[in-house]
Amino acid sequence: MFRVMSRFLSNATNRIDAKGRVSVPAVFRSVLAQRNIPELYCFQDFVFPAISVGGPDLLERFERQIAAADPFSPDANEMSLLIHGGGVFMKLDAEGRLMVTDFIRDFTGISDEVTFVGRADHFQLWQPQAFADAQAQAREERRLAGRRS
Repeated sequence: MFRVMSRFLSNATNRIDAKGRVSVPAVFRSVLAQRNIPELYCFQDFVFPAISVGGPDLLERFERQIAAADPFSPDANEMSLLIHGGGVFMKLDAEGRLMVTDFIRDFTGISDEVTFVGRADHFQLWQPQAFADAQAQAREERRLAGRRS
């Protein structure tokens, strides 16, 4: 029997409306509903100029890592700065739209369009050209790694 997995896959680019809202792709909203995620935890990605978006379980996963470390260690302090100081909770409106706030715009460079990128247990918000460039670079690095092996 085939079982549909509730994972964030693929990517889609949507336009931001005049009020600063963007529609989250239906397939992503479906995953949020399947996973019963009413409130979104959003944080500034550690590597890419993107906002990572998931449920409270994503925040809890990072907090477990912090709790397992010495609370005074540089690693625990840096992680807290990133996930607490660089994170916010947001909600979709009744039509499945997300407000594109300065928190999102300032970190990503997003202006009039958002590319939604699936990352299995969460998704990301990217400026469209930045995503295209990062994906092309990752593809090239994988191609070169394949040639070396």
